[in-house]
Amino acid sequence: MDSLVTLLIVLGAILMVVNIVRYYLFVKSTHDVLSAGSRRDHIWKLIAGILLCFFLIGYLFCAFVGEPDLMMALILFGGSVFVAIVLTLMFNLLDTVKSRSISIAEVLVGVIDARDPNLNGHSRHVQRLTMLFFEYLPASLKRGINPVSLEYAALMHDVGKLGVPEAILNKPAQLDPEEWVIMKQHPKVGVKILKPLQTFAHIMLWILFHHERIDGNGYYKCPGDKIPLAARIISIADTYSAITMRRSYKAPRTHEDAIQIIKDVAGTQLDAELVKYFLTIPREKLIQCIPEQIKY
Repeated sequence: MDSLVTLLIVLGAILMVVNIVRYYLFVKSTHDVLSAGSRRDHIWKLIAGILLCFFLIGYLFCAFVGEPDLMMALILFGGSVFVAIVLTLMFNLLDTVKSRSISIAEVLVGVIDARDPNLNGHSRHVQRLTMLFFEYLPASLKRGINPVSLEYAALMHDVGKLGVPEAILNKPAQLDPEEWVIMKQHPKVGVKILKPLQTFAHIMLWILFHHERIDGNGYYKCPGDKIPLAARIISIADTYSAITMRRSYKAPRTHEDAIQIIKDVAGTQLDAELVKYFLTIPREKLIQCIPEQIKY
């Protein structure tokens, strides 16, 4: 009997350590545009973490100080199993919510894009390119960016074009200087549209600065060292998409053309270090990012 009690205590303690690690990973996964909560939520998460640690201390106390019987060992082990099940359900629920939310967002952005024949499918193209690009970044750069937040920023980067008159969006020719002044306001309009979504606050600058240039000659003249890393990533994906998409005033360029142009503007328009990583992505994978509605 003592051996069984000891085994249950040891297994329960190990499972609780695993639960604490999983809980830490769960909390870390909620630091994005969908699951980031209020200050009160952060307090509750902290309290839950402290209680899990307290539960583990209880195991260790029973194992080294107390004299637990079989019933106590079963209760403690059952508690660990219960926490493990709850954490699994929380992870699954969060994954489901995120998956369905991005699908809904893609549909809504598709409706927005459909207003502009020069834009239809572009936002989803940039979204896919950005997430593919993220996979090829070194771990040191990945650590500073939440992938869920990056995906939403890429998908929503042109949402501000809702505020651009259709006569400008649908113009079958290059824009004149006055029209460009209006077009260049779309990142600011996008930020204004998304401002009510409080959890989007940390990605606002990513959207605002996605047309900024490393040499400081972008839409809003933001110096290169002030452009957020995520905005620089999206900018490269946006540039590749813009070059390879069909426009009412130009035919689409080839993948090879896009790569050469991106090389040419590395260090002036685009971040040279990030371009180096972008160029490691196989051609076939970049081609696969094109949404069905804009394949030619």
